[in-house]
Amino acid sequence: MPAHRFTNHLAGETSPYLLQHAHNPVDWRPWGEEALAKAKREGKPILLSIGYSACHWCHVMEHESFENEEIAALMNEHFVNVKVDREERPDLDHIYQTVAQMITGGGGWPLTMFLTPQQQPFFAGTYFPPEDRYGRPGFPRLLLAIARHFREQPEDILQSVEQITAALQRQNTPLAAPGELGDDLLRSAAERLAQVFDSLHGGFGTQPKFPNPMSLEFFLRYAQVSGEERYLRMVLLALEKMAWGGIYDQLGGGFHRYAVDSHWLVPHFEKMLYDNALLIKLYLDAFQLTSDPELRRVAVESLEYVCREMLDAASGAFYSTQDADSEGEEGKFYVWTPRQVAELLDDEERQLFTRFYDVTEQGNFEHGASILHRTLTVEQLGKLFRIPTEDAEAVLARARAKLFAARRRRVWPGRDEKALTAWNGLMISACARAGSLLDEPRYLEIALRALRFIRETMLRDGLLLRTYKEGRAKLNAYLDDYAYVVGALLDAYEATGDGDLLSLASQLNETMIAQFHDADAGGFFFTGKDHEPLIVRTKSASDQAIPSGSSVAAQNLLRFHALTGEERFRSLAEGVFRLYREQFLQNPFGFGNMLCALHLYLDTPRQIVIVGGRDDAAVRSMLEVVRQRYLPNRWLVCLDPADPNGARLPAALAGKGQVDGKPTAYVCHRFACSAPVHSAAALARLLD
Repeated sequence: MPAHRFTNHLAGETSPYLLQHAHNPVDWRPWGEEALAKAKREGKPILLSIGYSACHWCHVMEHESFENEEIAALMNEHFVNVKVDREERPDLDHIYQTVAQMITGGGGWPLTMFLTPQQQPFFAGTYFPPEDRYGRPGFPRLLLAIARHFREQPEDILQSVEQITAALQRQNTPLAAPGELGDDLLRSAAERLAQVFDSLHGGFGTQPKFPNPMSLEFFLRYAQVSGEERYLRMVLLALEKMAWGGIYDQLGGGFHRYAVDSHWLVPHFEKMLYDNALLIKLYLDAFQLTSDPELRRVAVESLEYVCREMLDAASGAFYSTQDADSEGEEGKFYVWTPRQVAELLDDEERQLFTRFYDVTEQGNFEHGASILHRTLTVEQLGKLFRIPTEDAEAVLARARAKLFAARRRRVWPGRDEKALTAWNGLMISACARAGSLLDEPRYLEIALRALRFIRETMLRDGLLLRTYKEGRAKLNAYLDDYAYVVGALLDAYEATGDGDLLSLASQLNETMIAQFHDADAGGFFFTGKDHEPLIVRTKSASDQAIPSGSSVAAQNLLRFHALTGEERFRSLAEGVFRLYREQFLQNPFGFGNMLCALHLYLDTPRQIVIVGGRDDAAVRSMLEVVRQRYLPNRWLVCLDPADPNGARLPAALAGKGQVDGKPTAYVCHRFACSAPVHSAAALARLLD
């Protein structure tokens, strides 16, 4: 291969995003002591650029500015240039995105920050074009202005950083507020979220529109606890509209990141592991509640997409993202023209497919291409073409298979093949739950293999690491990593009864408490006590694209309390709720998963203990009874007394054994346990 003209300090990194910039003429450096020391030594401001590999506008800014030698020369002359992958370093992204919100009222990626040599921010922005346009200053003009301001007006810089730093400290030191933790909090939050629900297209707000599975999950729970069916109807509307829209990959399964419009048609085409993990779980939960086969179909197709395209066959870990772009065009891999469709299908297939998925001559996307989305039901399609519904479905299935095979021959979007511990935890939970709910051993085995990867590769001296690629695991794990992996281990334990999984979950949960808990004010920091010092140690409970680590930690603590009876776990979780009570009371939109955790706290988990071999027909019937019921606040323990690797019952459930050598089930809730039962019908009566 030809030698690169430029090579900078990113060449030794593992992050695909950083490696994309390793041959820019910009003298990029990774975040670390060397870059920070250089800035202090030379008295230069730091130009911090944060992005990720699937970010479309990150690619645009690279091509326009970072590959431009004249712009690079300005950057190298006046700044110490630092590149950060926000997926590897969410701690830095959390801090500086917050600053961008303070300074500009908005944020996003690429994030462009200017810092003092002491890491203190004084100017923020996102994408800047190479010359003045879009109402934004050209990047070269901005660079010269910032450098001159830093050099000639240090007093202004000092005043700015002091104000910003003080505001950051205030935001990250919430104080517990008085007030009850009661059902009224759930009711108030549900009512306020319902006010911003789109009753026409589903979802929240207008555009751009994100799936927001955490708030929909809360609605699903609240519908059950309140008996108000309108919340269930809202969830089902959103799930249907997303599954019919262009945000869902109609050929390959899986969800794109978000839609730029209000009706889910035009997505930003990147696919993220975490979105699919969260949505798979949500669709499975809704299927469990409704038995709607369409919900099951979407969940299974999305699982198959992840297992086919986002799973590392060698390690068992899950990859992180797929790009929006291929061949330099966003969405090119996914869209179709009528001519492309006609070249692959016979006449009947073409007519039904183009009508069903709205492939037209004018198109609904760029260059006359069409994003596949559903416009009617299969039954309606059959009536329109005067054929039986099952024949219409068969024709569509043949057509999809042909187009899917042809699409695989296209130039693929790039894939970020690093494995992130937290995101793997989310996907492991989804696979474990799918394996159990659908009684599909393959999904459960995939979950267990990924857990082996975490145990063998991402756990070092009892501490988790954040990221892995090509044989290198590195960086201290964050609260999200611990919380999601503990949750995944608990989900896998419920699905298998393997005591080793529960033991590891307990170990990592204790490490999480020791590393992240704020013993003075309550709640959890985002970084561990052994983490490098930054300008602020952040503490947040609001969801972003993924559930907040604080809320998942609280859920885990409540699950451990249900298993062990140890009040300290419940007390730690309660401390989280009290710390953020006023925040999620005032603005529930960012606290969907915290509200789910609060629901668990108020309801307390229902403990279901089944004692007997999982291959026993009676035990399988009992497990099927549990699978058929949406019981979000339940702990399932299936203990095989003959299995030497099975867990002994935790203290809170001690004494629950087989009666007369027969498979036996118990249900415990709020300090009371049922008499033992021996049949699926009797267990069903206890759960209904």
